[in-house]
Amino acid sequence: MKLVSVNVGMPTLVDINGQQVNTGIYKTPQSGKVWLGKTNLAGDGQADLTVHGGEFQAAYSYPVEHYAYWEKALGKSQLPYGTFGENFTISGMLEDEVYVGDRFAIGEAVVEATMPRIPCFKFGHKIGKPDILHAFLTSGRSGFYHKVIQEGYVQAGDAIVRIAHDPNSITIRRALGLQKLDEGDAEALQQALMIAQLPPLLRQVYQQRLESLSAKA
Repeated sequence: MKLVSVNVGMPTLVDINGQQVNTGIYKTPQSGKVWLGKTNLAGDGQADLTVHGGEFQAAYSYPVEHYAYWEKALGKSQLPYGTFGENFTISGMLEDEVYVGDRFAIGEAVVEATMPRIPCFKFGHKIGKPDILHAFLTSGRSGFYHKVIQEGYVQAGDAIVRIAHDPNSITIRRALGLQKLDEGDAEALQQALMIAQLPPLLRQVYQQRLESLSAKA
């Protein structure tokens, strides 16, 4: 597993359907070491802190393996790292292999995988496909967020080492299915709610889904 690229960018105003919208989705690859703090990377920022950033979304990783899929789907070639708004372009860490709560050492830092990324209309605008959001979700190629356990410097080329894993947890792909794709039954949701490292947002969504299923039973 490897950190292929570190990408950062501050929020900027863009025109979307005649409206000025502030977005932090534009990220640029960095050379050299970049400081990873508790809530973000140095030089990076999020526009809407109600849905981005914070303790459980301090950094966003996206597998480089998905680039070829999207280049074909979008009819584009050589998409630059950071295209998906990710802070970390990574290799060897797919959504069906990384579990909620898994901890990884990257450079001097330690991060914990928390939850899948749910795209918004700003991503659709950036990629030039406003209708891509559903396809992005159902593809399962969501990437995932991190909580920062230990601050430190990271840089492109750093090895990524899994240092903690809960075998009773669920994969990021499974977490996405339970959160947004109507996958899983009441038993699956109950098991997910038992995960100690489950982020508050997922806990809330899973509890609501469980209550809805129980009401229909």
